[in-house]
Amino acid sequence: MSNSNFKPGGSKNILFLMSGSIACYKACHVLSRLVQAGHHVQVVASESALEFVGSATLEGLTGKKVLSDLWEKGRAMDHIHLIREADLILAAPATAHLINRMAYGLGDDLLTTLFLAHDFKKPFLLAPAMNTAMYLHPVTQESLKKLRAMGIEILEAASGVLACGETGYGKLLEPDLILKEIEKFLAITPRDQAVATPIAPSKPPKILITAGGTREAIDDVRVLTNTSTGRSGAQLADLLSGLGMDVTLLRAQEAVRPELPEVKQKTFVSFGDLEKSLEDNLKEQNFTHVIQMAAVSDYTLSQILVDGKSPKDANKIPSGGDLTLQLKPTAKLIGQLKKWSPGSKVVGFKLTSHASPAERDQAALKVLDFADVVVQNDLSEIDPVKNLHRYQIYSGDQKSPVAMAGFTEMSSWLASWIKEMNP
Repeated sequence: MSNSNFKPGGSKNILFLMSGSIACYKACHVLSRLVQAGHHVQVVASESALEFVGSATLEGLTGKKVLSDLWEKGRAMDHIHLIREADLILAAPATAHLINRMAYGLGDDLLTTLFLAHDFKKPFLLAPAMNTAMYLHPVTQESLKKLRAMGIEILEAASGVLACGETGYGKLLEPDLILKEIEKFLAITPRDQAVATPIAPSKPPKILITAGGTREAIDDVRVLTNTSTGRSGAQLADLLSGLGMDVTLLRAQEAVRPELPEVKQKTFVSFGDLEKSLEDNLKEQNFTHVIQMAAVSDYTLSQILVDGKSPKDANKIPSGGDLTLQLKPTAKLIGQLKKWSPGSKVVGFKLTSHASPAERDQAALKVLDFADVVVQNDLSEIDPVKNLHRYQIYSGDQKSPVAMAGFTEMSSWLASWIKEMNP
């Protein structure tokens, strides 16, 4: 390739790296659109990529020979020349195999050798595509973190039905969105930069998640509480943190803890603790999103009576008498979140019990008055033995619920929505 005829604002040289995935067919749409826009595109494909899309197809789309062999006679310096002459590099689809080799500095084929020759003077975009389990695997997530820290722009994988038949995170970003990112980086990045520094990654979403159940003390040893473990909140915190987001988990003191050390943790016990911590954190920090998953008590203790009288020792109520607990309703915290943090997008969770479809809709839509998204689930559709947990998602622009088969699909939808809604 030669860049002698390229000027700022005109056609660009794009180096297109393809690794072996069924998503190669979607990458061909990106190739075609780039060429139609007048750009010069050079494809470098792995041997496995050519098992999915033939070299004849790629040459027909770009008008250029597809490069694949690191040791091709007469092209020993391609890994230097190609990376230097490119205005932008895109790896799409980027498989777990390619991502992990790049992150650990392996240079055993033309694609990874090109990455090692990258001088960080121009954009390097990477669009993952793989099965959800492979995408969320700790090794892959650690590799993505490493690449992101180097200045590589990760075009986060989308959720949807995957080629393996499963539904979840790992689907290649749609061609239109990839093209939008390419044009954005071509427009803001000059061809030659004075200093070879990594491109600053996008500012990650800043997320506050609440999880677990409140505990209202009756005396020093007795409490009113609920059955929430906070497990889903901890899992969601791990997922979003693993995707590069800045996550704080405000969890019940006894709730399940997240596994990733990057998740910031704060705890609460009672409704009053949670209310104060939420208000303080939202007013002090600029969270882009608040996800209210905590199982908040609807009532707190007002008065205790034993045999109709207040106990003399309230530290431990004596047994044997008729115990009367007078309760008063607590405030609805979901209604306060946007007041405490007007710029935040809010996700609310609504649990019902053996409710009819109409009752579920009614309950979720009430919460939607205060939230941008509501995730509704029903106790009758939770079966931990069969690993069954169905959800419905309601959003402000689409009040007909979208059904989600399980936690992976639901959390993947939320992760994609957060990326789209990130200010």
